[in-house]
Formats: sequence, C-alpha cells, structure tokens
Amino acid sequence: KSMPGVDSTGLAVGLKKGFLVEKRTLAPKPATRKGKLGKHTKFVREVVREIAGMSPLERRCVELLKNGRDKRVLKLIKKRVGTHKRAKAKREKCQDLLRQAQRKAAK
Repeated sequence: KSMPGVDSTGLAVGLKKGFLVEKRTLAPKPATRKGKLGKHTKFVREVVREIAGMSPLERRCVELLKNGRDKRVLKLIKKRVGTHKRAKAKREKCQDLLRQAQRKAAK
C-alpha cells in the first residue's frame, strides 16, 4: 500500500520506514539563479567593452593568435589568470575578438 509521491512505506521498520506523508513541492529558491547572466548586466558589460576596448593582455593574445601561437597564448594567460580552465576560456574569448576584427576588416 503506497501513495503516489510518497517515499515511505508506512511501516515502523525497514529501508523506507515512517509515516505516509506527501512530498511538498516548494518554490525555487533565489539561489538557483546564482551565476546566471541578466539582461542589464550583459548590456552594461557590452557598453564597457565597446568604450574601454581590450586589456593589454587581450591585445597581446590577439597579436600572438594572428601568428598562430595558440599554445604560447594559453601559457601566457594561464600565468596571469591562474587556472587552466580560466585560461582556455580567455583564449577562446580572444579568438572571438580576433574573428570579429577580421570580419570587420573584410567588410
């Protein structure tokens, strides 16, 4: 004898012992949004990127990528940002910047 949405058996002993109660469905906590990019934040970052341009590290990376020095770029960024994962993400970002610049030049 078990009810839908219930994890216990209603018996006092056993693996799923305990009184039969229905599982409550709770509203999602605000913490579930943590790390998600909002519209306003995205807009602000775009404006700052447009006005401020590239950082010295990014300029150097783009220059190295033009010469096909991907591994050297990774080593350089890893030394500056700390972790391999962050370095790979930054290199990808620099490659995107280079592609955008090349597209603009082609037009």
